[in-house]
Amino acid sequence: MGSASTTTPLPSSPIVSINPATGQPLGEVPDMGADEVRKVVASARAAQQAWGQLSIEARSRRVLRFAEVLMTRAEEVIDLLVREGGKTRLEALGMEVVLVADLVRYFTKHAAEMLAPVPVPLHLMKHRASYLHFTPRGVVGVIAPWNFPFSIPIGETMMALIAGNAVVLKPSEVTPLIAAKAREIYLAADLPPELFQIVTGRGGTGAALIDAGIDFCVFTGSVATGKKVAAACGERLIPCTLELGGKAPAVVCHDADLDRAAQAITWGGFANSGQVCASVERVYAVGSVHDQLVERIVREAKSLRQGDASAGGEVDVGAMAWDRQVDNVEKLVDAAVAAGAKVETGGKRKPGPGLFYEPTVLSGCRQDMDVMRKEIFGPVIPIMRVESEDEAVKLANDSHLGLLAYVFTRDRERGRRLAERIEAGTVMVNDVLNTYACPETPWGGVKQSGIGRTHSILGLRDMCETKHVNHDRVSLGREVWWYPYKDGTFKALLRGARLLFGKRPWQR
Repeated sequence: MGSASTTTPLPSSPIVSINPATGQPLGEVPDMGADEVRKVVASARAAQQAWGQLSIEARSRRVLRFAEVLMTRAEEVIDLLVREGGKTRLEALGMEVVLVADLVRYFTKHAAEMLAPVPVPLHLMKHRASYLHFTPRGVVGVIAPWNFPFSIPIGETMMALIAGNAVVLKPSEVTPLIAAKAREIYLAADLPPELFQIVTGRGGTGAALIDAGIDFCVFTGSVATGKKVAAACGERLIPCTLELGGKAPAVVCHDADLDRAAQAITWGGFANSGQVCASVERVYAVGSVHDQLVERIVREAKSLRQGDASAGGEVDVGAMAWDRQVDNVEKLVDAAVAAGAKVETGGKRKPGPGLFYEPTVLSGCRQDMDVMRKEIFGPVIPIMRVESEDEAVKLANDSHLGLLAYVFTRDRERGRRLAERIEAGTVMVNDVLNTYACPETPWGGVKQSGIGRTHSILGLRDMCETKHVNHDRVSLGREVWWYPYKDGTFKALLRGARLLFGKRPWQR
């Protein structure tokens, strides 16, 4: 009996999805094991063979249908995003549904051009020619986060399908029902069922997906988990794109439009309850405008309406999606206050059911505080006074993360100069967050914010194998450097090399 108990795996408990605004269960999904995941990947691989043989134009026409069905059923998706993700209805519409529909429209229109063969001019061997061509990788594994459970994984899924791949999606265990709704819409669009599949589960399911023989991995999540994913992919030589944490700084110059800066920073810090990898997570304000900026941000923050969007009524800031994240926010704010930061507004959990932390503005922050150095991922805006824009840039770069950054100034040239000095994958001038909604722009970070890029022509081509073809333009009997080696050939090549690569006659 004892021996049997050590060799027979215990059945894993199902995962229950919870409405974070009420604490009420919404449904449950299975915690799938390695054998189940392998079967799913195998069936996806079989379906990919025929799909990958279609032309890009044919695939694009079929994938476009997903956007059409999505918009007819947008209310269903929005309702579930509000209930499972704690979002407001406007955020669910703009940051999730519309974003995916636009991405699908954009890439189905431009993919054939983006993935067309690219000539590679040869500067020396003019009798030959080269070009690059892009072919599907096979099965793409997408491991998704809980903060944007629709737009992030489904955007990547649609790009992978357009590129000719199959996709197996592992959603976060915090928000698994959205993935099921996405596949429901996918099937309603009359796309091949096995081509896009979902495996649900906890961390072990994600590990099993990488181990199941996928050909490419797209991961979005924390730095700590991203390192594990990178290690697992590296061990198996699976290429991957990792979009990890952010600690986006906002540099506010002496000549900034303070009303615009305050409104942008408020939205950039509190949208989706601050659970955005690109959230404004620290503000460096030049001393001459610091006090006015703080006053304006506090006024904006106090006007926000926080609550359960699923209950009806107008809500600006919804619930946080995960109880552990609320604990993290509380810990960081309490530590900052203990170290001397001032709570200008907010600063605590909201009482009652649900996962709500008040929109919080902290002044008097210092660079050595954890609230200025560690990712908050909650509705908190810490602000620090600096002496100059140079100091602000230096502090902005004093981070192990580098996903997004923001600069506010009326001087466009100054804005561009400062933006180019900041160590981040994207720097926006006089705006926040929005470039994720631009499918033509690349998304990704430097330092520990990840590797690779999603969206844009770069992200689409990363969904493919880049292959090189070299062919003859002029037919020759033999190449001069082939066997047999001859002394005369050596001398002729040496003379030619000196003529081509040495000093020119007029330089001697």
